[in-house]
Amino acid sequence: MISMMQGVLGLASGVLVGFSLGLVGGGGSILAVPLMVYVVGVPDAHVAIGTSAIAVAANAAINLGNHARGGHVHWSCALVFAAAGIAGALGGSMLGKLVDGNNLLVMFALLMLVIAGLMLRSRSNEGIDRVDISMANTPALLALGLVTGTLSGFFGIGGGFLIVPALMLATGMAIMSAIASSLVAVTAFGVTTAASYAWSGMISWRLALVVIIGGIVGGLAGTGAARYLSLRRGALNTVFAAIIIVVALYMLARNIYVT
Repeated sequence: MISMMQGVLGLASGVLVGFSLGLVGGGGSILAVPLMVYVVGVPDAHVAIGTSAIAVAANAAINLGNHARGGHVHWSCALVFAAAGIAGALGGSMLGKLVDGNNLLVMFALLMLVIAGLMLRSRSNEGIDRVDISMANTPALLALGLVTGTLSGFFGIGGGFLIVPALMLATGMAIMSAIASSLVAVTAFGVTTAASYAWSGMISWRLALVVIIGGIVGGLAGTGAARYLSLRRGALNTVFAAIIIVVALYMLARNIYVT
């Protein structure tokens, strides 16, 4: 059971999560997990992770439809990447449930900072507009999909902030295409992780529904903003990295303070 205040805060959190997914194809769980813990007030970090996973998966699927209508999803690459990551997400989520919740959040934040640095270094790279599956990129898609899926499941995240740079690295695709295509894997990883947490009773279903509703509204706005920024060289990469850095630093400061 959630209170009325938690419902309102959950709805507002959902708008932010949906906006992030629509804008950068990731960041949904980067925002959702700390929002569940620090804003909505979910006392158990594992329940916050499980609830975030199902909400992010649903919102990612909705945003995937928005991007697909714009023709930005590279389905062949995205499906191979997602298929490789599902097994990793399942194994990673089982391992993540065995780790102390606070330690999990600290590791999560540190990984976010590493990814942000990599994105800033590559922000001037425009990438390729149209990419298809090939013998050259399939091994990289499978390997990075497996690694990303494992990390996604371990940290209880949709994984978009990992998937976007991984897709760009494996195929050389442009960031707008990587953002759109990443939502296939974000949805798949989120469902896999959520199923594992649901099996352990670590999901607040009412709160998840509220977050999903808010995410629908935020997703429409985020997709529109992504299309606008994609016309400006390096702008999406910079925004992507900035979101990660701000939230990661907040999470680190919060956990250090608590400690």
